[in-house]
Amino acid sequence: MKKKSIIHRVLLLYASEQRKMTNELFFKTEKGEYGAHDRFLGVTNPDVRKVAQQFKDISFAEIQDMIASHYNEERLCALIILVARYKRSDKEGRAQIYRFYKKNLRFVNNWNLVDLSVPHIMGEYLVEHKKEWTILQKLVISPDLWRRRIAIIASWAFIKKDDFRFTLRLAKQLLQDEEDLMHKAVGWMLREVGKRDQKTLEVFLDTNITKMPRTTLRYAIERFPEKKRLYYLHK
Repeated sequence: MKKKSIIHRVLLLYASEQRKMTNELFFKTEKGEYGAHDRFLGVTNPDVRKVAQQFKDISFAEIQDMIASHYNEERLCALIILVARYKRSDKEGRAQIYRFYKKNLRFVNNWNLVDLSVPHIMGEYLVEHKKEWTILQKLVISPDLWRRRIAIIASWAFIKKDDFRFTLRLAKQLLQDEEDLMHKAVGWMLREVGKRDQKTLEVFLDTNITKMPRTTLRYAIERFPEKKRLYYLHK
């Protein structure tokens, strides 16, 4: 019996119908909503992590089976394993994981999958290989919502190194995005910039505030002092 089948069956041991219904509602799986493509087993994140720990040493072939699953929790489990493996790998191992991850980006297709994995694999790799950051330029203009989210969330790794160039460049390109999930993602990354350098964020806001969705602005200035926050809300 393949381990993929075993992992699926182990995940089912933690599943519940109530959690399945909660996940389907939370991740907007109704027709026409952003998560309409996704299916859920009904497993909580802590339990998915337990299973990932149990199967942390599976092969890339087995991870490939998991990451291509119809079920969000199986894809999540595969990505948790990859993130943990990336953190403990040497340079050659990280490059292998990055190539594997990039090849499977089409399966990183819900916001929980993006946010959990992208900064720690793609983002960290690009920090070490800045010349390859142009992949984010390709992703940010994709018609696919998840690829655009991947682009901006990957820049978080640069923010953590006090390098804001890529985040600000990508954020500016995404200010006219029509998706609320992108408004939140851009605002979130701008807020992370502001936590490290508020002046840099203020300059960006002063230049782009008239083109910025209200949600993006609210997320970006969430950590500002009340007086400064109100100033930008009414500007």
